Amino acid sequence: REIIFKSLLGSTLLSALIHIVIQVTQDQKMPQTTPFAAKFTPNPYSGTRTHYKQVEECRLLYHNNNLVSGSLEALIQHLVPTVDYYPDRSYIFTFLLSSRLFLHPFELMSRVCYLCVEHHRVGDPQIDKKRIRDIAPRIVQLLTEWTETFPYDFRDERMMRSLKEMTHRLALGDELSRRAMQRLIQRLLRKMTILGQYEETIATPAATQEKPASQKAKQHVVRREECVLSVCDDPFVLAQQLTHIEMERLSYIGPEEFIQAFVQKRPSGSRKSLFSKRRASNLEAYVEWFNRLSYLVATEICLPVKKKHRARVLEFFIDVARECFNIGNFNSMMAIITGMNMSPVARLKKTWSKVNTDKFEILEHQMDPSNNFYNYRDGLNKRMLTYKRILLFIKDIYFLNEACASRLPNGHINFEKFWELAKQVSEFLAWRQVICPFERNRTTLQYLISISIFTEDELQLASYESEGPENSVERDTRRSLRWSLAPETFCTVERKVSAQNWCIGNIF
Repeated sequence: REIIFKSLLGSTLLSALIHIVIQVTQDQKMPQTTPFAAKFTPNPYSGTRTHYKQVEECRLLYHNNNLVSGSLEALIQHLVPTVDYYPDRSYIFTFLLSSRLFLHPFELMSRVCYLCVEHHRVGDPQIDKKRIRDIAPRIVQLLTEWTETFPYDFRDERMMRSLKEMTHRLALGDELSRRAMQRLIQRLLRKMTILGQYEETIATPAATQEKPASQKAKQHVVRREECVLSVCDDPFVLAQQLTHIEMERLSYIGPEEFIQAFVQKRPSGSRKSLFSKRRASNLEAYVEWFNRLSYLVATEICLPVKKKHRARVLEFFIDVARECFNIGNFNSMMAIITGMNMSPVARLKKTWSKVNTDKFEILEHQMDPSNNFYNYRDGLNKRMLTYKRILLFIKDIYFLNEACASRLPNGHINFEKFWELAKQVSEFLAWRQVICPFERNRTTLQYLISISIFTEDELQLASYESEGPENSVERDTRRSLRWSLAPETFCTVERKVSAQNWCIGNIF
Protein backbone atom coordinates (compact mmCIF):
# COMPACT_ATOMS: atom_id res chain seq x y z
CA ARG A 1 0.00 0.00 0.00
CA GLU A 2 1.72 3.09 -1.28
CA ILE A 3 1.64 6.46 0.39
CA ILE A 4 -1.35 8.26 -1.03
CA PHE A 5 -0.47 11.88 -0.42
CA LYS A 6 1.79 13.19 -3.22
CA SER A 7 0.62 16.79 -3.53
CA LEU A 8 -1.50 19.40 -1.81
CA LEU A 9 -3.51 21.23 -4.42
CA GLY A 10 -4.00 18.67 -7.16
CA SER A 11 -6.07 16.12 -5.28
CA THR A 12 -9.17 15.99 -3.15
CA LEU A 13 -7.18 13.80 -0.78
CA LEU A 14 -5.73 16.94 0.77
CA SER A 15 -8.76 17.09 3.02
CA ALA A 16 -8.48 13.43 3.96
CA LEU A 17 -4.99 13.75 5.39
CA ILE A 18 -4.39 17.32 6.60
CA HIS A 19 -7.68 17.27 8.50
CA ILE A 20 -6.05 15.36 11.33
CA VAL A 21 -4.51 18.23 13.28
CA ILE A 22 -3.05 18.10 16.75
CA GLN A 23 -5.44 17.27 19.61
CA VAL A 24 -4.98 16.86 23.33
CA THR A 25 -6.52 14.34 25.71
CA GLN A 26 -7.74 15.02 29.20
CA ASP A 27 -4.43 13.71 30.57
CA GLN A 28 -2.39 16.32 28.68
CA LYS A 29 -4.50 19.45 28.52
CA MET A 30 -3.11 22.41 26.63
CA PRO A 31 -4.01 26.03 27.32
CA GLN A 32 -6.65 27.40 25.01
CA THR A 33 -6.81 30.79 23.38
CA THR A 34 -9.62 31.96 21.16
CA PRO A 35 -8.62 35.24 19.58
CA PHE A 36 -10.94 34.76 16.62
CA ALA A 37 -13.53 32.18 17.59
CA ALA A 38 -14.87 34.43 20.31
CA LYS A 39 -15.88 36.93 17.64
CA PHE A 40 -18.36 34.51 16.12
CA THR A 41 -21.71 34.18 17.86
CA PRO A 42 -24.57 31.99 16.60
CA ASN A 43 -26.30 35.07 15.16
CA PRO A 44 -23.70 37.81 14.80
CA TYR A 45 -26.10 40.13 12.99
CA SER A 46 -29.14 39.43 15.12
CA GLY A 47 -31.12 42.10 16.90
CA THR A 48 -31.56 45.63 15.73
CA ARG A 49 -29.93 46.74 12.49
CA THR A 50 -29.63 50.39 13.46
CA HIS A 51 -25.85 50.06 13.74
CA TYR A 52 -25.64 49.31 10.02
CA LYS A 53 -25.35 52.11 7.53
CA GLN A 54 -28.77 52.65 6.05
CA VAL A 55 -27.36 53.74 2.71
CA GLU A 56 -26.31 50.15 2.09
CA GLU A 57 -29.64 48.49 2.90
CA CYS A 58 -30.73 48.48 -0.73
CA ARG A 59 -27.73 46.37 -1.74
CA LEU A 60 -27.30 44.19 1.35
CA LEU A 61 -29.79 41.39 1.85
CA TYR A 62 -30.76 40.21 5.34
CA HIS A 63 -32.75 37.23 6.49
CA ASN A 64 -33.96 37.09 10.09
CA ASN A 65 -31.65 40.03 10.79
CA ASN A 66 -28.65 38.09 9.44
CA LEU A 67 -26.61 39.41 6.54
CA VAL A 68 -26.83 36.74 3.84
CA SER A 69 -25.70 38.41 0.60
CA GLY A 70 -24.80 41.64 -1.07
CA SER A 71 -23.11 43.19 -4.05
CA LEU A 72 -19.33 43.38 -3.88
CA GLU A 73 -19.41 47.17 -3.78
CA ALA A 74 -21.93 47.20 -0.93
CA LEU A 75 -19.91 44.70 1.07
CA ILE A 76 -16.78 46.81 0.61
CA GLN A 77 -18.59 49.92 1.82
CA HIS A 78 -19.93 47.89 4.74
CA LEU A 79 -16.31 47.26 5.74
CA VAL A 80 -15.37 50.95 5.82
CA PRO A 81 -15.69 52.68 9.21
CA THR A 82 -17.09 56.15 9.72
CA VAL A 83 -17.18 58.47 12.69
CA ASP A 84 -20.41 56.85 13.91
CA TYR A 85 -19.91 53.30 12.65
CA TYR A 86 -17.41 50.46 12.97
CA PRO A 87 -18.05 47.05 11.38
CA ASP A 88 -18.50 43.98 13.52
CA ARG A 89 -15.17 42.15 14.00
CA SER A 90 -16.64 38.93 12.69
CA TYR A 91 -17.66 40.74 9.52
CA ILE A 92 -14.18 42.19 9.10
CA PHE A 93 -12.56 38.77 9.39
CA THR A 94 -15.10 37.08 7.13
CA PHE A 95 -14.92 39.66 4.38
CA LEU A 96 -11.13 40.04 4.43
CA LEU A 97 -10.85 36.25 4.25
CA SER A 98 -13.32 35.70 1.42
CA SER A 99 -12.96 38.86 -0.66
CA ARG A 100 -9.75 37.57 -2.26
CA LEU A 101 -11.89 35.22 -4.31
CA PHE A 102 -13.23 38.25 -6.15
CA LEU A 103 -10.51 40.90 -6.10
CA HIS A 104 -6.87 41.21 -5.15
CA PRO A 105 -6.15 42.45 -1.60
CA PHE A 106 -4.38 45.43 -3.15
CA GLU A 107 -7.57 46.38 -5.00
CA LEU A 108 -9.56 46.09 -1.80
CA MET A 109 -6.99 48.17 0.07
CA SER A 110 -7.20 50.91 -2.55
CA ARG A 111 -10.99 51.02 -2.36
CA VAL A 112 -10.99 51.07 1.43
CA CYS A 113 -8.43 53.89 1.61
CA TYR A 114 -10.39 55.94 -0.88
CA LEU A 115 -13.68 55.45 0.95
CA CYS A 116 -12.06 56.19 4.32
CA VAL A 117 -10.43 59.47 3.35
CA GLU A 118 -10.78 60.76 -0.19
CA HIS A 119 -14.47 60.05 -0.53
CA HIS A 120 -15.27 62.38 2.38
CA ARG A 121 -13.16 65.32 1.31
CA VAL A 122 -15.04 68.59 0.75
CA GLY A 123 -12.11 70.75 -0.33
CA ASP A 124 -11.92 72.91 2.79
CA PRO A 125 -8.53 72.17 4.48
CA GLN A 126 -9.83 72.86 7.98
CA ILE A 127 -12.96 70.72 7.58
CA ASP A 128 -10.99 67.93 5.89
CA LYS A 129 -8.42 67.96 8.68
CA LYS A 130 -11.13 67.72 11.34
CA ARG A 131 -12.85 64.85 9.51
CA ILE A 132 -9.59 62.91 9.23
CA ARG A 133 -8.87 63.50 12.93
CA ASP A 134 -12.33 62.22 13.88
CA ILE A 135 -12.19 59.05 11.80
CA ALA A 136 -8.46 58.29 12.22
CA PRO A 137 -8.76 56.02 15.32
CA ARG A 138 -11.26 53.78 13.53
CA ILE A 139 -9.10 53.57 10.42
CA VAL A 140 -6.14 52.59 12.56
CA GLN A 141 -8.25 49.96 14.28
CA LEU A 142 -9.37 48.45 10.96
CA LEU A 143 -5.84 48.38 9.53
CA THR A 144 -4.54 46.85 12.75
CA GLU A 145 -6.96 43.97 12.45
CA TRP A 146 -6.01 43.52 8.80
CA THR A 147 -2.25 43.51 9.38
CA GLU A 148 -2.44 41.26 12.43
CA THR A 149 -4.64 38.61 10.83
CA PHE A 150 -3.46 38.68 7.20
CA PRO A 151 0.15 39.92 7.29
CA TYR A 152 1.04 38.11 4.07
CA ASP A 153 -1.22 40.47 2.16
CA PHE A 154 1.31 43.22 2.82
CA ARG A 155 4.15 41.47 1.05
CA ASP A 156 2.78 43.17 -2.02
CA GLU A 157 4.68 46.44 -2.47
CA ARG A 158 1.47 48.16 -3.49
CA MET A 159 -0.13 47.20 -0.19
CA MET A 160 2.77 48.63 1.78
CA ARG A 161 2.72 51.77 -0.34
CA SER A 162 -0.98 52.25 0.41
CA LEU A 163 -0.33 51.67 4.10
CA LYS A 164 2.42 54.28 4.18
CA GLU A 165 0.31 56.76 2.23
CA MET A 166 -2.49 56.28 4.74
CA THR A 167 -0.03 56.96 7.55
CA HIS A 168 0.94 60.22 5.87
CA ARG A 169 -2.69 61.30 5.40
CA LEU A 170 -3.62 60.50 8.99
CA ALA A 171 -0.61 62.50 10.18
CA LEU A 172 -2.14 65.62 8.65
CA GLY A 173 -5.01 65.47 11.09
CA ASP A 174 -3.87 63.59 14.16
CA GLU A 175 -0.38 63.09 15.62
CA LEU A 176 -1.55 60.25 17.89
CA SER A 177 -2.90 58.32 14.93
CA ARG A 178 0.35 58.88 13.03
CA ARG A 179 2.29 57.31 15.88
CA ALA A 180 -0.19 54.46 16.10
CA MET A 181 0.26 53.78 12.39
CA GLN A 182 4.04 53.82 12.76
CA ARG A 183 3.81 51.24 15.55
CA LEU A 184 1.45 49.19 13.39
CA ILE A 185 3.95 49.17 10.52
CA GLN A 186 6.82 48.26 12.83
CA ARG A 187 4.89 45.28 14.21
CA LEU A 188 3.96 44.24 10.70
CA LEU A 189 7.56 44.39 9.49
CA ARG A 190 8.75 42.31 12.44
CA LYS A 191 6.10 39.70 11.78
CA MET A 192 6.87 39.59 8.06
CA THR A 193 10.57 39.16 8.84
CA ILE A 194 9.85 36.18 11.08
CA LEU A 195 7.52 34.64 8.51
CA GLY A 196 10.06 35.22 5.76
CA GLN A 197 12.83 33.56 7.76
CA TYR A 198 10.61 30.57 8.42
CA GLU A 199 9.72 30.15 4.76
CA GLU A 200 13.36 30.48 3.79
CA THR A 201 14.37 27.69 6.16
CA ILE A 202 11.75 25.28 4.85
CA ALA A 203 12.54 26.14 1.23
CA THR A 204 16.31 25.70 1.53
CA PRO A 205 16.35 21.92 2.05
CA ALA A 206 14.29 21.26 -1.07
CA ALA A 207 16.59 23.43 -3.16
CA THR A 208 19.72 21.83 -1.69
CA GLN A 209 18.50 18.32 -2.36
CA GLU A 210 17.82 18.92 -6.04
CA LYS A 211 20.26 16.87 -8.09
CA PRO A 212 21.19 17.25 -11.74
CA ALA A 213 19.58 14.71 -14.01
CA SER A 214 22.99 13.16 -14.72
CA GLN A 215 23.45 12.37 -11.01
CA LYS A 216 20.00 11.01 -10.31
CA ALA A 217 20.67 7.77 -12.16
CA LYS A 218 23.74 7.12 -10.02
CA GLN A 219 22.50 8.17 -6.61
CA HIS A 220 23.74 5.99 -3.80
CA VAL A 221 21.62 3.83 -1.56
CA VAL A 222 23.39 3.65 1.76
CA ARG A 223 22.80 2.01 5.08
CA ARG A 224 23.83 4.40 7.84
CA GLU A 225 24.96 3.31 11.26
CA GLU A 226 22.67 5.66 13.19
CA CYS A 227 19.01 4.78 13.70
CA VAL A 228 16.17 6.32 15.64
CA LEU A 229 16.58 3.94 18.59
CA SER A 230 20.14 5.12 19.11
CA VAL A 231 18.85 8.67 19.53
CA CYS A 232 15.54 8.16 21.35
CA ASP A 233 14.23 4.81 22.55
CA ASP A 234 11.26 6.22 24.49
CA PRO A 235 8.06 6.27 22.36
CA PHE A 236 6.48 8.93 24.58
CA VAL A 237 9.43 11.31 24.20
CA LEU A 238 9.49 10.85 20.43
CA ALA A 239 5.73 11.49 20.23
CA GLN A 240 6.24 14.71 22.21
CA GLN A 241 8.96 15.93 19.85
CA LEU A 242 6.78 15.15 16.84
CA THR A 243 4.10 17.27 18.47
CA HIS A 244 6.53 20.18 18.75
CA ILE A 245 7.20 20.01 15.00
CA GLU A 246 3.54 19.66 14.13
CA MET A 247 2.49 22.66 16.19
CA GLU A 248 5.39 24.78 14.97
CA ARG A 249 4.34 24.22 11.37
CA LEU A 250 0.67 24.75 12.13
CA SER A 251 1.44 28.10 13.75
CA TYR A 252 2.73 29.56 10.48
CA ILE A 253 -0.25 28.63 8.30
CA GLY A 254 -2.17 31.79 7.41
CA PRO A 255 -5.97 31.79 7.13
CA GLU A 256 -5.79 33.13 3.57
CA GLU A 257 -3.95 29.98 2.44
CA PHE A 258 -7.14 27.93 2.56
CA ILE A 259 -8.95 30.37 0.27
CA GLN A 260 -5.86 30.60 -1.87
CA ALA A 261 -5.89 26.83 -2.35
CA PHE A 262 -9.41 27.08 -3.75
CA VAL A 263 -8.27 29.72 -6.25
CA GLN A 264 -5.18 27.81 -7.36
CA LYS A 265 -6.88 24.53 -8.04
CA ARG A 266 -9.31 26.05 -10.53
CA PRO A 267 -8.71 26.10 -14.30
CA SER A 268 -6.53 28.90 -15.56
CA GLY A 269 -8.27 32.23 -15.61
CA SER A 270 -8.27 35.70 -14.17
CA ARG A 271 -8.82 34.56 -10.59
CA LYS A 272 -5.81 32.26 -10.64
CA SER A 273 -3.48 35.12 -11.36
CA LEU A 274 -4.46 36.89 -8.15
CA PHE A 275 -1.96 34.85 -6.17
CA SER A 276 0.80 34.28 -8.71
CA LYS A 277 3.32 35.78 -6.25
CA ARG A 278 2.05 34.01 -3.15
CA ARG A 279 1.75 30.25 -2.94
CA ALA A 280 0.16 28.38 -0.06
CA SER A 281 3.69 27.56 1.02
CA ASN A 282 3.10 27.05 4.73
CA LEU A 283 0.15 24.77 4.11
CA GLU A 284 2.26 22.85 1.62
CA ALA A 285 5.14 22.68 4.09
CA TYR A 286 2.79 21.14 6.61
CA VAL A 287 1.88 18.45 4.11
CA GLU A 288 5.52 17.96 3.13
CA TRP A 289 6.34 17.28 6.76
CA PHE A 290 3.63 14.60 6.77
CA ASN A 291 5.30 12.99 3.76
CA ARG A 292 8.78 13.27 5.25
CA LEU A 293 7.68 11.61 8.49
CA SER A 294 6.06 8.77 6.54
CA TYR A 295 9.25 8.18 4.53
CA LEU A 296 11.37 8.51 7.67
CA VAL A 297 9.37 5.74 9.36
CA ALA A 298 9.69 3.50 6.30
CA THR A 299 13.42 4.25 6.06
CA GLU A 300 14.05 3.41 9.71
CA ILE A 301 12.22 0.09 9.34
CA CYS A 302 13.97 -0.93 6.12
CA LEU A 303 17.37 0.26 7.33
CA PRO A 304 18.53 -2.59 9.65
CA VAL A 305 20.12 -5.64 8.03
CA LYS A 306 18.94 -8.08 10.69
CA LYS A 307 15.32 -9.11 10.91
CA LYS A 308 15.12 -8.84 14.72
CA HIS A 309 16.37 -5.25 14.52
CA ARG A 310 13.77 -4.36 11.89
CA ALA A 311 11.06 -5.93 14.05
CA ARG A 312 12.21 -3.90 17.04
CA VAL A 313 12.05 -0.64 15.08
CA LEU A 314 8.63 -1.58 13.69
CA GLU A 315 7.29 -2.26 17.18
CA PHE A 316 8.81 0.99 18.41
CA PHE A 317 6.96 3.05 15.82
CA ILE A 318 3.70 1.28 16.62
CA ASP A 319 4.22 2.40 20.23
CA VAL A 320 5.08 5.93 19.05
CA ALA A 321 1.86 6.06 17.02
CA ARG A 322 -0.11 4.94 20.05
CA GLU A 323 1.54 7.63 22.21
CA CYS A 324 0.71 10.20 19.53
CA PHE A 325 -2.90 9.08 19.78
CA ASN A 326 -2.81 9.34 23.58
CA ILE A 327 -1.53 12.93 23.59
CA GLY A 328 -3.75 13.97 20.68
CA ASN A 329 -1.19 14.28 17.85
CA PHE A 330 -3.34 12.59 15.23
CA ASN A 331 -1.47 13.95 12.24
CA SER A 332 1.81 12.33 13.28
CA MET A 333 -0.04 9.13 14.09
CA MET A 334 -1.52 9.05 10.58
CA ALA A 335 1.90 9.75 9.02
CA ILE A 336 3.46 6.89 10.98
CA ILE A 337 0.68 4.50 9.96
CA THR A 338 1.08 5.62 6.35
CA GLY A 339 4.82 4.91 6.50
CA MET A 340 4.23 1.41 7.86
CA ASN A 341 1.67 0.78 5.13
CA MET A 342 4.04 1.66 2.27
CA SER A 343 4.74 -1.36 0.08
CA PRO A 344 8.48 -1.63 0.94
CA VAL A 345 7.48 -2.08 4.59
CA ALA A 346 4.22 -3.96 4.11
CA ARG A 347 5.96 -6.70 2.08
CA LEU A 348 8.41 -7.54 4.89
CA LYS A 349 6.37 -10.57 6.00
CA LYS A 350 9.16 -12.17 8.03
CA THR A 351 9.65 -8.95 9.93
CA TRP A 352 5.94 -8.49 10.58
CA SER A 353 5.70 -12.09 11.84
CA LYS A 354 7.96 -11.11 14.75
CA VAL A 355 5.68 -8.22 15.79
CA ASN A 356 2.49 -8.21 17.85
CA THR A 357 0.23 -6.35 15.45
CA ASP A 358 -2.82 -6.05 17.71
CA LYS A 359 -2.01 -2.44 18.67
CA PHE A 360 -1.33 -1.56 15.05
CA GLU A 361 -4.66 -2.97 13.89
CA ILE A 362 -6.47 -0.93 16.54
CA LEU A 363 -4.81 2.25 15.29
CA GLU A 364 -5.64 1.39 11.68
CA HIS A 365 -9.26 0.83 12.63
CA GLN A 366 -9.36 4.24 14.30
CA MET A 367 -8.06 5.90 11.12
CA ASP A 368 -10.29 3.96 8.70
CA PRO A 369 -11.37 6.56 6.07
CA SER A 370 -14.57 4.73 5.14
CA ASN A 371 -17.92 6.45 5.77
CA ASN A 372 -16.23 9.84 5.96
CA PHE A 373 -13.88 8.73 8.76
CA TYR A 374 -16.81 7.55 10.86
CA ASN A 375 -14.66 5.72 13.45
CA TYR A 376 -12.43 8.75 13.84
CA ARG A 377 -15.31 11.19 14.21
CA ASP A 378 -17.14 8.88 16.59
CA GLY A 379 -14.06 8.58 18.78
CA LEU A 380 -13.72 12.34 18.90
CA ASN A 381 -17.36 12.75 19.82
CA LYS A 382 -16.89 10.43 22.76
CA ARG A 383 -13.57 11.86 23.93
CA MET A 384 -13.33 15.51 22.89
CA LEU A 385 -16.52 16.96 21.51
CA THR A 386 -15.21 20.52 21.83
CA TYR A 387 -12.49 20.00 19.24
CA LYS A 388 -14.31 17.88 16.69
CA ARG A 389 -14.64 20.68 14.17
CA ILE A 390 -11.00 21.66 14.52
CA LEU A 391 -9.74 18.19 13.69
CA LEU A 392 -11.84 17.85 10.56
CA PHE A 393 -12.11 21.48 9.51
CA ILE A 394 -9.99 21.30 6.36
CA LYS A 395 -12.05 18.45 4.98
CA ASP A 396 -15.25 20.28 5.87
CA ILE A 397 -13.97 23.56 4.42
CA TYR A 398 -13.11 21.87 1.14
CA PHE A 399 -16.56 20.39 0.68
CA LEU A 400 -18.27 23.55 1.87
CA ASN A 401 -16.50 25.48 -0.87
CA GLU A 402 -17.36 22.85 -3.48
CA ALA A 403 -20.99 22.49 -2.48
CA CYS A 404 -21.96 26.15 -2.26
CA ALA A 405 -21.73 28.77 -4.97
CA SER A 406 -19.75 31.90 -4.17
CA ARG A 407 -22.11 34.07 -6.20
CA LEU A 408 -25.89 33.92 -6.33
CA PRO A 409 -27.91 34.14 -9.58
CA ASN A 410 -28.56 37.85 -8.96
CA GLY A 411 -24.81 38.54 -8.83
CA HIS A 412 -24.68 38.97 -5.08
CA ILE A 413 -21.85 37.49 -3.01
CA ASN A 414 -23.13 34.48 -1.07
CA PHE A 415 -22.17 35.78 2.34
CA GLU A 416 -23.87 32.92 4.17
CA LYS A 417 -21.28 30.57 2.69
CA PHE A 418 -18.38 32.77 3.69
CA TRP A 419 -19.73 33.31 7.17
CA GLU A 420 -19.67 29.53 7.71
CA LEU A 421 -16.25 29.27 6.08
CA ALA A 422 -14.81 32.01 8.29
CA LYS A 423 -16.29 30.45 11.41
CA GLN A 424 -14.44 27.22 10.70
CA VAL A 425 -11.17 28.93 9.84
CA SER A 426 -11.41 30.98 13.04
CA GLU A 427 -11.44 27.76 15.03
CA PHE A 428 -8.17 26.76 13.40
CA LEU A 429 -6.64 30.17 14.17
CA ALA A 430 -7.59 29.77 17.80
CA TRP A 431 -6.05 26.31 17.94
CA ARG A 432 -2.77 27.29 16.28
CA GLN A 433 -2.09 29.73 19.12
CA VAL A 434 -1.84 26.88 21.63
CA ILE A 435 1.64 26.40 23.06
CA CYS A 436 3.03 22.87 23.14
CA PRO A 437 3.49 21.93 26.82
CA PHE A 438 6.18 19.29 26.35
CA GLU A 439 9.87 19.76 27.04
CA ARG A 440 12.06 19.99 23.94
CA ASN A 441 14.70 17.35 23.31
CA ARG A 442 17.26 19.01 21.07
CA THR A 443 18.99 15.81 19.95
CA THR A 444 15.75 14.09 19.00
CA LEU A 445 14.34 17.14 17.24
CA GLN A 446 17.50 17.56 15.20
CA TYR A 447 17.45 13.90 14.21
CA LEU A 448 13.81 14.03 13.07
CA ILE A 449 14.38 17.18 11.04
CA SER A 450 17.80 16.56 9.53
CA ILE A 451 18.46 12.83 9.19
CA SER A 452 18.59 11.53 5.63
CA ILE A 453 15.74 9.42 4.32
CA PHE A 454 15.40 6.99 1.43
CA THR A 455 13.63 7.86 -1.78
CA GLU A 456 10.84 5.62 -3.02
CA ASP A 457 13.23 3.60 -5.22
CA GLU A 458 15.81 3.36 -2.46
CA LEU A 459 13.16 2.09 -0.06
CA GLN A 460 12.06 -0.54 -2.53
CA LEU A 461 15.59 -1.80 -3.10
CA ALA A 462 16.37 -1.77 0.62
CA SER A 463 13.26 -3.87 1.17
CA TYR A 464 14.33 -6.41 -1.45
CA GLU A 465 17.81 -6.60 0.06
CA SER A 466 16.31 -7.20 3.51
CA GLU A 467 13.83 -9.85 2.39
CA GLY A 468 14.42 -11.19 -1.10
CA PRO A 469 11.96 -11.03 -4.02
CA GLU A 470 9.12 -13.53 -3.97
CA ASN A 471 8.38 -13.72 -7.70
CA SER A 472 9.83 -12.92 -11.10
CA VAL A 473 8.30 -9.46 -11.18
CA GLU A 474 10.00 -8.50 -7.92
CA ARG A 475 13.27 -10.04 -9.11
CA ASP A 476 13.16 -7.98 -12.30
CA THR A 477 12.35 -4.87 -10.27
CA ARG A 478 15.27 -5.47 -7.93
CA ARG A 479 17.64 -5.99 -10.88
CA SER A 480 16.51 -2.73 -12.43
CA LEU A 481 16.83 -0.84 -9.16
CA ARG A 482 20.29 -2.23 -8.53
CA TRP A 483 21.45 -1.04 -11.92
CA SER A 484 19.95 2.45 -11.56
CA LEU A 485 21.05 2.97 -7.95
CA ALA A 486 24.74 2.07 -8.37
CA PRO A 487 24.84 -1.41 -6.79
CA GLU A 488 28.55 -1.23 -6.10
CA THR A 489 27.85 1.22 -3.28
CA PHE A 490 24.75 -0.43 -1.84
CA CYS A 491 25.03 -1.69 1.72
CA THR A 492 28.19 0.31 2.38
CA VAL A 493 28.17 1.89 5.79
CA GLU A 494 28.07 5.61 5.37
CA ARG A 495 26.39 8.57 6.97
CA LYS A 496 24.76 11.08 4.69
CA VAL A 497 24.56 14.73 5.64
CA SER A 498 21.12 16.09 4.93
CA ALA A 499 20.00 19.62 4.28
CA GLN A 500 16.74 18.95 6.04
CA ASN A 501 17.37 21.60 8.70
CA TRP A 502 13.92 23.12 8.83
CA CYS A 503 13.49 25.71 11.52
CA ILE A 504 16.49 24.64 13.61
CA GLY A 505 16.62 28.16 15.00
CA ASN A 506 12.92 28.28 15.84
CA ILE A 507 12.74 24.81 17.35
CA PHE A 508 15.84 25.16 19.48
